Amino acid sequence: MHHKKIQMVTDKRIALVAHDNKKRDLLEWAKYNRDLLVSHEIYATGTTGETLTRELGLVITRLQSGPLGGDQQIGSKIVSNEIDFLIFFWDPLEPQPHDPDVKALLRMAVVWNIPIACNRSTADFMISSPLMDGEYFRLVPDYDEYQSRRLVKNAELKTSSFRAAF
Repeated sequence: MHHKKIQMVTDKRIALVAHDNKKRDLLEWAKYNRDLLVSHEIYATGTTGETLTRELGLVITRLQSGPLGGDQQIGSKIVSNEIDFLIFFWDPLEPQPHDPDVKALLRMAVVWNIPIACNRSTADFMISSPLMDGEYFRLVPDYDEYQSRRLVKNAELKTSSFRAAF
């Protein structure tokens, strides 16, 4: 499969998400990294965004709470190339009622090859990377062929199945 280069500009678009048991960790991480975050465009879901706005004084684009569609909103922004990377402090030990949404969000990040940090150590490495200070071109599979493929209609499928039977 061929690849396309997608440009990330110097000021990255960062999505911050945290499950309830990880909100304090994300807040502490964001406070520690406030001076680095201030030069980027920040998105966050629900109460995470509200808390970060109040505690850090940053301009944050707030989306819905995760269980109310916020995870899917971020996933949509990833697909539309409106999010450059995802910091998602998720809780692997606590069952989540919106677990399919969480998996879909993580899947979109992988499909569109955006960096993902799911814990503090990885987030530290990402935010302190020299790549944060300039343009970066990420490689994304060229999905044009997939998107333009000819779909087999039900009638054609039935006809070919009928012919194969004889």
